[in-house]
Amino acid sequence: MQTIETYDFKGKKALIRVDFNVPLNENFEITDDTRMRAALPTIKKVIEKGGSPIIMSHLGRPKNGPEDKFSLKHLVKHLSDLLDGATVKIAPDCIGDEAKAMADALQPGEVLILENLRFYKEETGGDEEFAGKLAQNGDCWINDAFGTAHRAHASTAVIAKFFPNDKMFGYVIGGELESLDKVLASPTRPMTAIMGGAKVSSKITIIENLLDKVDNLILGGGMTYTFVKANGGKVGSSICEDDFIETAMTIQKKAAEKGVKLYIATDVIAADGFKADANTKLAPANDIPEGWEGLDAGPESIAVFKEVIENSGTILWNGPVGVFEFDQFAVGSRAVADAIAAATKKGAFSLIGGGDSVACINKFGLADEVSYISTAGGALLEYLEGKTLPGVAAVRGE
Repeated sequence: MQTIETYDFKGKKALIRVDFNVPLNENFEITDDTRMRAALPTIKKVIEKGGSPIIMSHLGRPKNGPEDKFSLKHLVKHLSDLLDGATVKIAPDCIGDEAKAMADALQPGEVLILENLRFYKEETGGDEEFAGKLAQNGDCWINDAFGTAHRAHASTAVIAKFFPNDKMFGYVIGGELESLDKVLASPTRPMTAIMGGAKVSSKITIIENLLDKVDNLILGGGMTYTFVKANGGKVGSSICEDDFIETAMTIQKKAAEKGVKLYIATDVIAADGFKADANTKLAPANDIPEGWEGLDAGPESIAVFKEVIENSGTILWNGPVGVFEFDQFAVGSRAVADAIAAATKKGAFSLIGGGDSVACINKFGLADEVSYISTAGGALLEYLEGKTLPGVAAVRGE
């Protein structure tokens, strides 16, 4: 398999599938350029090695063909600024004679952005003919859009057929896969996963897959109360999925059979309403009064969680252990973040993934104190579930 480090880009037109699906305000100004910045190392590598990057991306969700508000022309100036004033051009389309002529005329060091891929339904439909037309614009294909790697779209997977020997990962996908594989395929023991969030139902496949990989599994957040109720506890008004009580019991049984130590809160901070200024009380996790709901882990549980995390060699965090958006219920998640940072400082490898966990680590100012932060959504979850991602398989030739 080719790599971006070893491939000879000199004089080549490199088609790069990036994720430039960035938020724009009413004046079409970019309000968060994180995804664009993430792609810069890949784009710069092509330029440094004498090639011409041709950028492919989607933006927003256009319904019926071209719409000005979803045009990638709004990104041209900002990308040029990020590339220290490099010449960045925009094609009027992503396929067709004019786009190809602009690609052919591109000089080394110049950048061309193809117009929004999703102006064509064939993109999301994974149409092979459309993928072939896209492929005509370049000499090689780099997939660097991990956020869409779980979709078998024309530009993220199908296009690989047209570059059997000239396809590779960019640094974004490369970094994601390297970090995920450190956690899932070759972790330093003990391996601990912290799974939070509101519902068991949204995490069940991930939890079941992780039972074959982890030594410790900490379950927090709203899903706590489904497990507590499954064990005969009283959860008051706490969120609870009665349809998944049997599932919770099965997960606990499987964990025991596989020798995985399962940790669930034994005490919680309960509130008399789901609001920032609710009245609170400390309660046993299995004896929450009616009219009260658990919104954070209690001090006894936090102490246990911290000890497990700080003595881990590999850590995966997906989902907060409380309603961290409200400061008075962010204590548990803050403690988890601090423990992960402390373990990382001692040499553990830590991966933070999922929107809420990333928001947590950023809120607490600890983003620089963990090993890796994954910004992918659905692709990350599917990889954690053990699914094959079409955008990854297409490059690896699987």
